[in-house]
Amino acid sequence: MKNINPKTTNAWKKLEAHYESIKNTKIIELFKKDLNRFKNFSKVFNNTILVDFSKNIITKKTIELLIQLAKECYLKEAILSMFKGEKINLTEKKSVLHVSLRKRELKNSLFNNKKISKKVQKSLEKIKLFCKDIICGNRKGYTGKRITDVVNIGIGGSEMGPKMVIDALKNYKNHLNIHFVSNIDGKNVLEVVKKINPESTIFLISSKTFSTKETIVNAETIKSWFLNHAKKKENMKMHFFAISNNFESVKSFGIEKKNFFKIWNWVGGRYSVWSSIGLSVALSIGFENFESFLLGANHIDEHFYSTDYCNNIPVLLALIGIWYNNFFSFETEAILFYDYNMEYFIQFIQQVCMESNGKFIDRNGKIVDYQTGNIIWGGIGTNCQHSFFQLMHQGTRRIPCDFIISIKEKNSIKLHHNMLLANFLAQTKVLAFGEEYKKEEYVYKKVRGNNPSNSILLKEINPYNLGSLIAIYEHKIFVQGVILNICSFDQWGVELGKKIAEKMLINFKKKTSGDEYDSSTNGLIKFCRDFI
Repeated sequence: MKNINPKTTNAWKKLEAHYESIKNTKIIELFKKDLNRFKNFSKVFNNTILVDFSKNIITKKTIELLIQLAKECYLKEAILSMFKGEKINLTEKKSVLHVSLRKRELKNSLFNNKKISKKVQKSLEKIKLFCKDIICGNRKGYTGKRITDVVNIGIGGSEMGPKMVIDALKNYKNHLNIHFVSNIDGKNVLEVVKKINPESTIFLISSKTFSTKETIVNAETIKSWFLNHAKKKENMKMHFFAISNNFESVKSFGIEKKNFFKIWNWVGGRYSVWSSIGLSVALSIGFENFESFLLGANHIDEHFYSTDYCNNIPVLLALIGIWYNNFFSFETEAILFYDYNMEYFIQFIQQVCMESNGKFIDRNGKIVDYQTGNIIWGGIGTNCQHSFFQLMHQGTRRIPCDFIISIKEKNSIKLHHNMLLANFLAQTKVLAFGEEYKKEEYVYKKVRGNNPSNSILLKEINPYNLGSLIAIYEHKIFVQGVILNICSFDQWGVELGKKIAEKMLINFKKKTSGDEYDSSTNGLIKFCRDFI
C-alpha cells in the first residue's frame, strides 16, 4: 500500500474549496433542483439491499471529487494488496485475509492462494461435521445426555461478532441455547453457570493466542466448576473445545487435538466471525445457514473488488463519511437499526470502526493533522426516538446517520411492522427537511432539518443479507483507513491498557505499596486494597 498524506492531494484541496461553496446548502434545496435525486443517489445490491444516500449534503461534483481523492490515495492498489494477501497489517507484518474465509473465491480476483483455500475448506468441513453431530445428538455429554447448551468463552472479536449474529438471526436458531462469557467480572460466569447443566453443555474457548487474560481466567474458572461436577479430567474431552492458533497452550489447558479448531494469524479478531470463531453461530443456526451468511459477505467482496467507485456501495459510504468527518468536522456517526434483534449490531460496528481507525499516527509514522476514526454510536428504533432523537432534531449539532431496516419480517405482527416502517421513513424525512411553523407561538416546535442520513433497506434479515451488510461496513472502514493513511488492522492502544492492567494486578496479589504510579493511580490502588 502506498502511504499518501490525503491533505497533500489535489483532490483534498479541491474538496476544501468545494466545501466552502456547499457548506450552507440545504438538503431540501438539492431535492428541488433535482427531481430525480433519489434515483441518481441510490444503489441496489443484488435486489436485496437498497442504499439511499440522497439525503446528504452532496452533489454530483462532491462525489466526483471524493472519487478523485480515492484514486490519488491509490485505493485500487490497496484493495488489490488485500486480496492478494500482501502484508498490509504493516505494524504486525501480517496479511489481512478474512475475505478468503467467505467460502468461494472471487471472480477475476488475484486471490488464488490454493494452499490457504484448501485450509479454509478443511476448516469448514470440520465445522460442518461437528455441527451435524451436536445438533443431531450424535455427540453426547459424559453421562450420555444430549447436548442442549453451548458456552462461548471469549472477548472482543471472539464474542462480539458471534453474539451479534446469533441475536440477529434468532428466527433461524435451533434447540441449542448459546451463552457467552466474556467479561472478567465474575458475575458474568456465575450468571451463566446457573443456567446450564455440566452434563449437557459444551464449552468453546475462543482465543487466537490462547493467552488473553480475561478469556483464560474465565476458562479456568469454568473448568474448575465442571470438574467439581464431572470429577474426572478425561470427561473434559466430551465438553471442552478450543478455537485458537496456539495448540501448545490449548494442549496444556487439557484439550486434545481433535477438539481443536484452527484460526490463522491472518484473521484479525474483529473480522473473525467468518472463521472458526463463528462456530457458535454455525451451531445456533445450522451449517447451511452459516454457509449462506458467508456467501452474502462473499458477494459483497466481489462487488467491492470489481465495481467502479461511482457504483461501489462500500466505497461511496466511506467517501461520504470522510466528507463529513474531515470537511464538515462532524465527529460522530449514528447507526439506527429498526429491528429489535439487531441490538448488538451497533456495538459490533463500534469495535470494527473505532478499533480499526482510532489512530493518530499515519502509515509513515507521523502524527496526523486531520481527523481519523469517527465516534460510532446509536440505538434501536423506535426506542431511541424517545431518548436522543430530540437532540438530533432540535439540538445544535448535526449528526450523520445510517438508518437500517428490513422490509419483510419473518416473525412479526403486520400492524407493528408497518408502524416500524412508517417511523423509519418519517424520521429520515424530518431530519432531512425539517418543519417550519409560521405562527409565533409555535416557534419552539421548529425543526431545522438538514441533518444528513443514509437509508439502508434490506429485503429481509436473513443469513445472506446479514453477511452482506457486515461486509459492506468492513469494506467501508477499510477504504477510510486507506485514504486517511493509517494502519487499520492493529490495536496497540488496547494492548497497552491490558499490559498495564497485568502489572497493576501484582499490586493486589502481593499487596505492594503501589507508589510507582502517579498520585491519582497510587491513591486509587491504596483505597481499593484497603477493602479487598
